[in-house]
Amino acid sequence: MKLAYREYGEGQPLIILHGLFGQSDNWNTLAKRFAEKSFHVFAIDQRNHGLSPHSDVWNYESMASDLKEFIDTHHLHNPILLGHSMGGKTLLFFQLLFPNVAQKLIIVDIAPRAYEPHHDAVLKALNAVDFSEINTRKDAEVILNHDISDFGTKQFLLKNIYWREDESKQMAWRFNLKTITKAYNEVGVEVPFFKSDTETLFIRGEKSNYFNNEDEIDISNRFSNYQLKTIENSGHWIHAEQPELFFNCVINFLIEYSKTNQ
Repeated sequence: MKLAYREYGEGQPLIILHGLFGQSDNWNTLAKRFAEKSFHVFAIDQRNHGLSPHSDVWNYESMASDLKEFIDTHHLHNPILLGHSMGGKTLLFFQLLFPNVAQKLIIVDIAPRAYEPHHDAVLKALNAVDFSEINTRKDAEVILNHDISDFGTKQFLLKNIYWREDESKQMAWRFNLKTITKAYNEVGVEVPFFKSDTETLFIRGEKSNYFNNEDEIDISNRFSNYQLKTIENSGHWIHAEQPELFFNCVINFLIEYSKTNQ
């Protein structure tokens, strides 16, 4: 699948994968800052998100294969792979399926274990929006208000609205809501057990409930060469809530790695 992406800078390739309902432009600011540190940054829209193609097939195996195809198509050697939430789990599956491709991994606030479904209210709210009956983002926000109280979550979702260029001339969601709703349980599955010696950084939010002590035990059994860092005063959306701390954490890991591997 030919994925849409945004590209910045020159140097060693650094690929960024967003989370569920996200898109590459959520990472614009950080991607540009990484590029200033001599990285060739690719912020990718995963399938069924952003400007990438929609498909009825949506699972981690397909997303990991999309990433492998992207790396091969762009002739990227020794890429650094960074993924948040769903994007991070895509990278865990990628490491399972293609263990000798990434030079290093950065997994943000997600663990290999299975997660219980917890986006029911969001999916209900999104599916309640009928673009044949509304024509402003404000109208969509009013509908989302019925099931979503968090302001930040609503604004994050509303960024995915665009105007279709076909004869309908209606607004629509960038993401493939139909397939995501149907295959939603795929996003919470456990990553089959595997062993890895790839240099890996796990980053978790201090206030996030996506990561617990049992997860670290699981990770220590899978990864022989990993670090785990906690970003203070941050929930699940670490890169948005604490961008400076997040940026420094990533850069320090990469600089430390390069020094010890010269």
